[in-house]
Amino acid sequence: MSQQLFTLDFLTPPPATADAHQPADDVRVSPSTRTGRQRKLYIESYGCQMNFSDSEIVSSILFDEGFDTTENLADADLVLLNTCSIREKAEQTVRMRLSQINGHKKRHPGLLVGVLGCMAERLKSKFLEEEKLVDLVVGPDAYRDLPRLIQEVDGGQKAVNVLLSREETYADITPVRLNSNGITAFVSIMRGCDNMCSFCVVPFTRGRERSRDAHSIVQECRDLVAAGYKEVTLLGQNVDSYKWASEDGTESVNFAQLLEQVALISPELRVRFSTSHPKDITDEVLYTMARHENICKYIHLPAQSGNSRVLKLMNRTYDRPWYEERVQAIRRILGEDCAISTDMISGFCSETEEEHQDTLSLIDFSQYDMGYNFFYSERPGTLAARKLEDDIPLETKKRRLQEVIDRQQLHARARYARMVGRVHRVLVEGRSKRSEEQLSGRNSQNQVVIFPKGTAQKGDYVNVFVTSTTGAALLGEIVN
Repeated sequence: MSQQLFTLDFLTPPPATADAHQPADDVRVSPSTRTGRQRKLYIESYGCQMNFSDSEIVSSILFDEGFDTTENLADADLVLLNTCSIREKAEQTVRMRLSQINGHKKRHPGLLVGVLGCMAERLKSKFLEEEKLVDLVVGPDAYRDLPRLIQEVDGGQKAVNVLLSREETYADITPVRLNSNGITAFVSIMRGCDNMCSFCVVPFTRGRERSRDAHSIVQECRDLVAAGYKEVTLLGQNVDSYKWASEDGTESVNFAQLLEQVALISPELRVRFSTSHPKDITDEVLYTMARHENICKYIHLPAQSGNSRVLKLMNRTYDRPWYEERVQAIRRILGEDCAISTDMISGFCSETEEEHQDTLSLIDFSQYDMGYNFFYSERPGTLAARKLEDDIPLETKKRRLQEVIDRQQLHARARYARMVGRVHRVLVEGRSKRSEEQLSGRNSQNQVVIFPKGTAQKGDYVNVFVTSTTGAALLGEIVN
């Protein structure tokens, strides 16, 4: 997977990157809404699914303040970039985009430009004071303060709020479904992270873990079903550590129990979740998945490395035998067809060639359906940056990364091939990019399935007999 930076056409949002730190390493632009509001918001979201979910919360807050959204930067009164700090490359991409937008701003001096999210939290006032690229900087826990901050900027001031919170979950805000197809939606169930992985900035940019009120989550999912949605993805940096208790102590809900409550809303509602931490995923969660057909049989279980010494340096709090046992539990309780994906880091501090081979052997052991792989990128402020030397040459990192990708693709092709000759229940998500005459959807394992449309419509469940695979998608035909 390439590490190159893309050249961005002016007023064109940057394309998705070729590698990923989480299942959604992407760039998305808010679609246009036209309700007659006086001002227009243009928002680009970078990085993980949580950022896309946060942009829906931001749009809801600003909708109430008189903003419609627009997908055309040239029409915007306010431009917000919701940013990712997981890697240096992600930050460089945002800086390039801000430079482009500022070229546009010089010709439109009334335009306001702001940075949201993890990059805003990490760099704080540096954007305002040193680089003068933006008018406002807002951290992930300060989105409710956006109306006041925008008012300050309207008055000629720069504005910043990057205070982290131990309580904020935005549970009472109904998100504006920006990039939804009307069928699938993200539902945030918790915020922050208490896992101090030595390579990761998330605990510093998103704060401590806070679990959202279980009743508000279930009600949001009920509302989505009533609006015609057929699938929800429960989101958190580590969903397995979800734990909510009522103030009076009479109720307590863990992740397995929440998962079941959402699954019981309707048998026609598919339920997914992301991301699981190997140290926390329990047999209770796996047995809950096994009991309910509408909980999708797909688990994102980031390993990061296949070597126990490297895992200890990463402060992952598990070793290789623990991880292998969790994979075996998934296969035992949910069956061999349950899809597993992972994240892998190549070239972490002091990783030897033998330890790199351990990562390749863990890929062989786990037989992942999908992998999100990248080489180590030191992030300022992390434990690894303070305590460990980034001593693996770039060329070695790139070579090891390519070996990880090649090995993963070998197993992915085999996992897709085993699905050929079988009938899959597929939720139709829309037209295939291949042809107007084909539809596309996903099966329970999160694999893309493409088939002639016939009489099927977006939002339908159809049974598809799979006849072949491209290695990245399944191809087939609808059967009764």
